[in-house]
Amino acid sequence: MSFHILYTPAYNKRAAKFVKKHSELIDQYEKTLRLLELDPFHPALRLHRLKGRLSDIHAVSINISYRITLELILCEDQIVPVTVGSHDEVYR
Repeated sequence: MSFHILYTPAYNKRAAKFVKKHSELIDQYEKTLRLLELDPFHPALRLHRLKGRLSDIHAVSINISYRITLELILCEDQIVPVTVGSHDEVYR
């Protein structure tokens, strides 16, 4: 079963800034998004639910330093990215 990523205007704006700032990560970022659509539970993504005030959100890893936070809506097979950035940036 594949999922559909629903990109919001707010996320697109954040992603454009991220890609502009970290052009060396474009391939890894795009690979992460493709894998997320195919199988959000793939071990390489390290999908995990956040805790505390962010407990309604999940995160996946682009690499050791960068993450994508997202809403995972299983009943509708949708993934809604929230933000992308470094570990400290996305967990604020």
